[in-house]
Amino acid sequence: MSDNLRPLSPEEGIDRFIQMRKQNGNRETTLQNDKTRMNHFQEWCEDVEEIENLNNLTGRQLSTFVEWRCEQVSKVTVRKQLSSLREALRYWANIEAVPTGMAERIYSPQLKNLDDAKTVHLEPDRAERMLEYYDRYRYASRDHVVLAILWRTGMRRSAIRSLDVGDLEEEEHAVKLEHRIEEGTRLKNGEGSERWVFLGPKWFQIVKDYLNNPDRNDVTDEYGRRPLITTDGRPTGDTYYKWVNRITQPCEYGECPHDRDPETCEARGSEGYPSRCPSSRSPHAVRRGAITEHLRKGTNPEVVSERMNVGLETLYKHYDARSERDKMAVRKDALQQ
Repeated sequence: MSDNLRPLSPEEGIDRFIQMRKQNGNRETTLQNDKTRMNHFQEWCEDVEEIENLNNLTGRQLSTFVEWRCEQVSKVTVRKQLSSLREALRYWANIEAVPTGMAERIYSPQLKNLDDAKTVHLEPDRAERMLEYYDRYRYASRDHVVLAILWRTGMRRSAIRSLDVGDLEEEEHAVKLEHRIEEGTRLKNGEGSERWVFLGPKWFQIVKDYLNNPDRNDVTDEYGRRPLITTDGRPTGDTYYKWVNRITQPCEYGECPHDRDPETCEARGSEGYPSRCPSSRSPHAVRRGAITEHLRKGTNPEVVSERMNVGLETLYKHYDARSERDKMAVRKDALQQ
């Protein structure tokens, strides 16, 4: 972070940007579009990357934001929405909130292969193969627990990051999610995201056994809390993003389907970018896959909505990746009961 920058939160930065656009005489429809587009950026800053000061924004993080949006909407839509963010970045540079030239560091996704990213999800057969691999060869490892919790519950990255050892409810085979913004962790919908989430005996045992894994660091964070999943402290949202993209690379549990050499692959190694593997999946894509699998198995949509903390309209619009045949099969089973 440059010493010449002046602290500015994402929320205040967006408010100032919109006010500037209004003072410059932009039409109400343009302002409304800017607000909608920038709300997505604010959500990402606060709930995904946990950026509290725009001074800390980096080009790599902007690249992550583009990938995150491409998982939710089409690439065409993302390209349109980035125009507002570029304008905001130029404005923030002028008021010394981000380094000059930051707007030029954000790239637009290529429109080659216009597949709608809303369909990108972790497929159930892949999830099962991965979990079988971890059950057999890397049982109760950190990666095993991360994958198991995300696939079983479909919870957000901010939710799994918030878990403490004390949030395990053994009698119920569940975990407890709490919004503790004053203690370093937040949930997307604040207290509205607080809930108990059932794991089940098998899944809970994996988590419990992880606590006794000699490779786990039993640490206390700066707030005196004991994170459930650890590194040298409580992992950041970006760390979870990298972990999950790496965990879901096919070469982690089998052969590479892309005929790449692991020694030279840009997605491998400590200096690699895991998300550059064509088959890797982000935490959001795992969440979408988990929600889709719950629906495919006939779980009541209202139960899925409460379990995953997502409104029904949003669930159907952004998370339901079932085929029309899958949807018919669920209706058929219900009619035959």
